[in-house]
Amino acid sequence: MTVPSTDAHPRATVEPTPPDIARAASELVACGSLEMGADTPDDARRIAELLPAGTPVYVNHLPKRDLGRAFKTLAALSDANLDPVPHIAARRVASRAELRGFLDKAVKLAGVKKILLIGGDTLQPSGPYHDAVALLSEDLVAGSGLTQVAIAGYPEGHPSIPTGTLNAALERKLDLARRHGLAPSIVTQFSFAPNRIIEYCAELARRAPSIPVYVGLAGPTSPVALLRFAQRCGVSASLRALQAQGMRAVRLFTHVDPSEQLIALARRALAGGAGNVVGVHLFAFGGVARTAQWMNERITARA
Repeated sequence: MTVPSTDAHPRATVEPTPPDIARAASELVACGSLEMGADTPDDARRIAELLPAGTPVYVNHLPKRDLGRAFKTLAALSDANLDPVPHIAARRVASRAELRGFLDKAVKLAGVKKILLIGGDTLQPSGPYHDAVALLSEDLVAGSGLTQVAIAGYPEGHPSIPTGTLNAALERKLDLARRHGLAPSIVTQFSFAPNRIIEYCAELARRAPSIPVYVGLAGPTSPVALLRFAQRCGVSASLRALQAQGMRAVRLFTHVDPSEQLIALARRALAGGAGNVVGVHLFAFGGVARTAQWMNERITARA
């Protein structure tokens, strides 16, 4: 990554990445996943040409969308030999019947084995579940034939939930998953502060040493889109910190690419300081093909 040349700021270059760190970064991507929208099933085959077979692809559950909206995309991912993972936002589920019907169809017809369970940031629940703990407390998920559940982690906290409440809820969800015979994992929200991510993953390793962690990265996108999603997702703290660093902020907003964060994570992983991290999770922000291409370039660069 380079800083654009100007009269005030001559061109600067970044030191080449050492081969062992580059390989570790490639492995994190190869063992990772990405996220796409529920309304674009035609993207499934395109990204399947770029990613290893069986790559988990998470399908979002946006506000004012019922769960069934994602089914065509889940089925298309399965047909393309990828691993479909639907989001389920507890507060957006209209009824137990909707959840039961969706899970039954997703498991039987799209081969879904895993879900990402989140609370869903709506002021009022659309149905019987006020948060992810309430949904997971029932046996609908375990009784559907699913074998795994991913849970959200928040390196920068949550914009409307106190940290203590978040931590207690995470412990409760991990416990419920294990009780129901579901293998849990954690997928973190993206952040622009590698040190904050590392600290959070180290904390997870102390609190839940056996739980796999996938670190969220903001995929390659436009500066405007990235800023919009960052503010919406509650990562403004690391945005402010990055902007305070001057030219680092210029680099972010002129070359929006998660490579620097990936390399920082790989460096810590090689040093044994990345805790339970087994891969990265790319947030595509509507540009899933571009994100899959970015992943492909890193995976195929492995020596």
